[in-house]
Amino acid sequence: MSFHPSVEAGVNNQDLDGLMALYAPDATMVLPDGSTVTGTEAIRQQWAAVLSEKGQMTLRSRYAIEAGELAILSNEWTFTAGQQAMGATTAEVARPQPDGGWLFVIDHAYAGLESDELAALAAAMES
Repeated sequence: MSFHPSVEAGVNNQDLDGLMALYAPDATMVLPDGSTVTGTEAIRQQWAAVLSEKGQMTLRSRYAIEAGELAILSNEWTFTAGQQAMGATTAEVARPQPDGGWLFVIDHAYAGLESDELAALAAAMES
């Protein structure tokens, strides 16, 4: 499973299609306010907003554990755009595909943040 290098490359190369190739059609993404979006079109919109910032991302994989038809993954990420930097620790779930590859089914990029940190992040993203 090479999700994390692919996410980092997708962001840093402004490759929206490459990022979307990592998601199952029924995938769910958790947003900074704790709400979720489901489906690749909704996730595409979220990634397009991130890419519009023209920032750079660094990722450090923490783990990827396979258990039958699922895997749980986590990474620590930092995203820097201009003078602003943000980061968090993720919780992700992936599912194997018939071709032997894996796709995200749940992507929670902000799993390691406390509620006050999430509120500050959401406020910063709105400004």
